[in-house]
Amino acid sequence: MFAKLDFIEERYEELNKKVSEPDVIADTKLWTKLCKELSQITPIVEKYREHKKAETDISEAKEMLADKLDKDFREMVEAELEDAKERLEKTSHELKILLLPSDPNDEKNVIVEIRAGAGGDEAALFAAALFRMYSMYAENNRWKIEIMEQNETGLGGFKEIIFQISGTRVYSRLKYESGVHRVQRVPETESQGRIHTSTVTVAVLPEVEDVDVEINEADLRIDVYRASGAGGQHINKTESAVRITHIPTGIVVACQSERSQHQNKDAAMKILRSRIYEKMLEEQESELAAERRSQVGTGDRSERIRTYNYPQGRMTDHRIGLTLYKLEQILNGDLTEIIEALITADQAEKLKLNGEE
Repeated sequence: MFAKLDFIEERYEELNKKVSEPDVIADTKLWTKLCKELSQITPIVEKYREHKKAETDISEAKEMLADKLDKDFREMVEAELEDAKERLEKTSHELKILLLPSDPNDEKNVIVEIRAGAGGDEAALFAAALFRMYSMYAENNRWKIEIMEQNETGLGGFKEIIFQISGTRVYSRLKYESGVHRVQRVPETESQGRIHTSTVTVAVLPEVEDVDVEINEADLRIDVYRASGAGGQHINKTESAVRITHIPTGIVVACQSERSQHQNKDAAMKILRSRIYEKMLEEQESELAAERRSQVGTGDRSERIRTYNYPQGRMTDHRIGLTLYKLEQILNGDLTEIIEALITADQAEKLKLNGEE
């Protein structure tokens, strides 16, 4: 590990010099690339230097304790030695986490797909509650939300809603949300006061560019048709809705939320690229069973990941056994504690896997 850290520190010094050179600054593409690399390794170098400082402090304290010291001074040095040992242990653990292989998608924006499952209108209403929850969490993080497609119900719920969230490291925070979300509550339409259980499926896909997924135009079947639902006379009189079928995979995407055919096609292609990319990742991960097991439920839509119990004000994440009695705050976008716990559990699993290897 330390040979690798020495190499990273040398690279850090080299990059610091390079990004200040006039010819590098003049080449915007190269300068941006080097700055990105520098920003990625800076936390590692800073933590490594903290680690080395702790090692130096331990060595100096031990040297002093080898000499004859008066009682008070010896106690002070012994206290400093204990503090340095604690810092060394802490920085060693943090360095192991920083050196874990990073998810190449962590920097990406996301496309979130929320679909009502079992439970009819109640499931659709909870789909709307989850959309509101993610919207408020995005707002708290100063991320931008753009609705790409929605299928509303008469009661204000969603059979389906697809939206994009853009910002800093969005996928790194939201990738753990994919799966089945279960709700237990008394529906507004239920006169007997019985608790119903409904489910909603959430899929979080990394947004991908053309360079990530190559799509051959010959592999696409594009159909246009008149949009249905809300939108007034204009949207129903023009063939603005677009349905794209990717023939090799059978993936179908339909968009009709925008007013123009061109806008709907752009939105549909974004969703299609992300779904094809997700399929590619699933195929790769099925070949890497051990790595797949090390992940804390990322990506598996069939896995029941969380229960929201309204009568008890309780949220339980089944993957890590986390239960919080602050359901109202969570549904108002306070997801930080849950996401931080999932990240910590994921890191612990990966550290364990590395140790086994």
